[in-house]
Amino acid sequence: MSGTFLGLPAFPRAAHEAVRDSTLRGNLRHATHTIRAKRAVAVGELADWDALREAGRQIKDHTLRHLDRYLEQLEAAVTAAGGTVHWAADAAEANRIVTGLVKATGESEVVKVKSMATQEIDLNAALEAEGISAVETDLAELIVQLGHDRPSHILVPAIHKNRGEIRDIFRAEMGARGRPAPAGLTDAPAELAEAARLHLREKFLRAKVAVSGANFMVAETGTMVVLESEGNGRMCLTLPQTLISVVGIEKIVPTWRDLEVFLQTLPRSSTAERMNPYTTMWTGTTDGDGPGTFHLVLLDNGRTDALADTVGRQALRCIRCSACLNVCPVYERAGGHAYGSAYPGPIGAILTPQLRGVTTELDASLPYASSLCGACYEVCPVAIDIPQVLVHLRERVVQGGPVVEGGERKVLRPAGGHAAERAAMRAARWALDHPAAWAAGQRLASRTRRLHPRRLPGPGKAWTDTRALPPVPAESFRAWWQRTHDAKEEIR
Repeated sequence: MSGTFLGLPAFPRAAHEAVRDSTLRGNLRHATHTIRAKRAVAVGELADWDALREAGRQIKDHTLRHLDRYLEQLEAAVTAAGGTVHWAADAAEANRIVTGLVKATGESEVVKVKSMATQEIDLNAALEAEGISAVETDLAELIVQLGHDRPSHILVPAIHKNRGEIRDIFRAEMGARGRPAPAGLTDAPAELAEAARLHLREKFLRAKVAVSGANFMVAETGTMVVLESEGNGRMCLTLPQTLISVVGIEKIVPTWRDLEVFLQTLPRSSTAERMNPYTTMWTGTTDGDGPGTFHLVLLDNGRTDALADTVGRQALRCIRCSACLNVCPVYERAGGHAYGSAYPGPIGAILTPQLRGVTTELDASLPYASSLCGACYEVCPVAIDIPQVLVHLRERVVQGGPVVEGGERKVLRPAGGHAAERAAMRAARWALDHPAAWAAGQRLASRTRRLHPRRLPGPGKAWTDTRALPPVPAESFRAWWQRTHDAKEEIR
């Protein structure tokens, strides 16, 4: 499987294939149910969780309204602390900046902290094209990289793999990239973790350049903040001589006091921990402590366009906790690869089309990758109303924005077309306005229910390609009510 998300099919086709993989569904079901159950316990311990959630929402909204001012403040603070700030309008520019900085050091290998931003811009491929090897040091990211795979979850990129599959990947691939897996490696979690630890240790000790993202940036001091659970990030952020951080412009918070809110909500929402195991913070450079050279690449890549959408901009509040993925019934069955983006699940369904624009068949299909059940909104620690944004983006698609399919620009229309949908709505309105006709239709449907097809013809075919057509009951609710009501009257 390719490491890039470019050229993948639209969500309906990708999901149709994914749901046939029983191993994938089993892995996802076990992992997501476990994570969300632990999260519910961790969140339930805080009596002021709702207040923290609202505070996070307000902080993010305030920051987005004044993003220009806080970004300038951040740049000044980072520069004053000895760092260098670069501005990247898009993925191509960000990749040029990072590859240029690495080549200037003369190194041909970098170690990486897990980063959604670098996945978004496909940095690893850009580095490889310049002869630079990027080593993922997060355990799950390492599994994905060694398996020539793609991440399928924001927090647990290898959630689609079980222990046996991971063991086989380590045995087959570790030796080609460094220290091989120990002889006789089993699928015991402790053995797998030790194999990864030994493999990565030599990478950490010889690395001269590291690439990271950041969970948060504090504008008043120019401080970068990375939260992680394994300690690999701490190694990357302190041992190399040069550190390059690629961070989306929306990751900024104004003050340290604002950061306090998210250091409570992020660990509980993501890993169900009261406190994050490793929280690394650095401000510029300090002689004799940590990297001697620090570069911050501030990434736009569609974020400014998203900010201009008064409904869709709330997606930029996201703190990448992945709670929405773990409760989503669609993600649980289809998996992350079906979304065709570095950002899978509900948040990906609203963030990706805004960052990339609804210009391809894949991007235009993502707002429909949801049942609109609302579970994602209920667990979001910054109260992103994902269902609201999904409906908003569906409206943009229905309005006929141009998309590219097979190299040809066209106007995307939902399956079945608008004419059939409008005709169905007009027929329903007429029937509901005429109670006698509605009742007659119900009686007819009940009497002919044995003749009803299992799948709908014509425009309705797409609906029943992925759903079972509900059986018509022997009697309508109205008939049942009248029958039972009359029986009660007779008893009286």
